[in-house]
Amino acid sequence: MRTSGHVEAAHGRRVATVVAMDSTGPQLATDVAQRGRVARACWSAAGFGAVAIGAVGVVVPGLPTTGFFVLAAWCFSRSSPRFEQWVLDLPRIGPLVRDHRAGLGMPARAKVTAIAMMWSAIALSTWLLRDRWWIAAGVIALGVIGTAYLGWRVPTKRVATVPADPPPLV
Repeated sequence: MRTSGHVEAAHGRRVATVVAMDSTGPQLATDVAQRGRVARACWSAAGFGAVAIGAVGVVVPGLPTTGFFVLAAWCFSRSSPRFEQWVLDLPRIGPLVRDHRAGLGMPARAKVTAIAMMWSAIALSTWLLRDRWWIAAGVIALGVIGTAYLGWRVPTKRVATVPADPPPLV
């Protein structure tokens, strides 16, 4: 029997709180909490997967690194603030992820390096796929799209320059 938002057993003891009622029946608080745990676990797994691919991208030319760490931070923001902060505090990657989140973009040097590495991988891929021209053409087309996106859609972060020696005071 159901009374005042609680599901009760036959002997009158409260079993679970009804948080919503839909066409499938009552949604119990334990069901909602369980779905929350499962969702957090899935977001954490996706975050760690993105960290793993990003870590491989550090040593494999052509595989993006920062993009996967941005994805990892986003996944961790939905599952674990501690691991999100860990990604943001990484010495070489963290500032790039924070800049991306703030809409500041990429430093010009990082853009040039990313595009050069991407086209190195595209050249190697098309050479290896020279017998399958349609796949090689697809790789080149995706490379053009990626270059256009990186060149025109991702803002270029301007680095403020400070003069080496301040002007002398008169």
